[in-house]
Amino acid sequence: MTEGERMSPGRRTVLGAAGAAVLGTAATGLAGAPASAAQRHGDGQGGYRDLPVPYVIGHRGTAGYRPEHTLGSYQHALDLGAHVIEQDLVPTKDGHLVCRHENDISATTNVSDHPEFASRKATKTVDGVAITGWFTEDFTLAELKTLRAKERIPGNRQHNTLYDGRWDVPTFEEVLRWAEEQGRRLGRRIWLHSETKHPTYFRGIGLPLENRVATLLRRYGRHRADAPHFLESFEPSSIQRLSRLVDTPSVVLLSNAGTKPWDFVVAGDPRTVDDLVEPAGLKWIASYAQGIGPTLDLIIPKDASGRLTRPTTLVRDAHAQGLVLHPYTMRNENTFLPADFRRGTDPNAYGDAFGAFKTYFATGIDAVFSDNADTALLAAADFRRR
Repeated sequence: MTEGERMSPGRRTVLGAAGAAVLGTAATGLAGAPASAAQRHGDGQGGYRDLPVPYVIGHRGTAGYRPEHTLGSYQHALDLGAHVIEQDLVPTKDGHLVCRHENDISATTNVSDHPEFASRKATKTVDGVAITGWFTEDFTLAELKTLRAKERIPGNRQHNTLYDGRWDVPTFEEVLRWAEEQGRRLGRRIWLHSETKHPTYFRGIGLPLENRVATLLRRYGRHRADAPHFLESFEPSSIQRLSRLVDTPSVVLLSNAGTKPWDFVVAGDPRTVDDLVEPAGLKWIASYAQGIGPTLDLIIPKDASGRLTRPTTLVRDAHAQGLVLHPYTMRNENTFLPADFRRGTDPNAYGDAFGAFKTYFATGIDAVFSDNADTALLAAADFRRR
């Protein structure tokens, strides 16, 4: 997902690590009855249909509490009880997949502190946008592993800078191995949600993503329809390519109204997101994918003051096509909440996130991406008990 974040220096998690075990039990039970292990963790025959609705997707791990896309962020999401944990995938120069939100690693690693890589700084046009920085495709994996991850927005999430330098940039295969290890430790499958980033761009420079993703999914047994895994992309053609390679459930991400997927721009496809959220567009998506990941504004638009208006028919229309909905992204801070749920004047202070969750869950969404898995899990548990 592509949205900014801000965080007050004094914030803390809603539940500390000591409460994780309690949270995992409370947040995953189904309304009116105790949940079975299969219902809690999607280990039944139906795959993702076994996940408790609404389920929580740890956005980039726990981006609200740890530097994003690190093993520390993923582990913290798991420890808090997130049902599914997200990775974004980009390639290195030598073709390895690594977990970064963007191929520009200027803000998420200490690359600028490495004089030996100063000459690698470049300006590139990615999906029509000129960007100056350092890019994963200009580094071998060995070179990238000499760098350390850091908080992307330290001015807003100052607390997260405590962990700067603690972890390196993980490969996708390292995350798959981590999921296997944690699955053995916990006695259940670990659900992942993996995004192909800028697939048309990478295909254009000779580093296509889809076959690399599929190869690793097959290696780790995550290529089947009942695998504990979702694939995602903002480019429908990437999901179509993946659907021909593996049976892993997939989700087409949808940006703001009026925008156009980059692969549509390149191919001259006249459709926009507005067309894709219509019944005909959703039917087309359902022919090769199992879900959509719309912005929350496509679920409930905001007015000019930032307050929520009336829900659209997107949830109903998507469900009519058999699609699940994974909207993004819920965060606790005032600056990211609808104006209805902001509290006080500090944009980085926590607002009424529980009120916002309740409103969005009431639309019938199946899941939500959240930077704050603990808050989302408590809100989901409250919603199931209503």
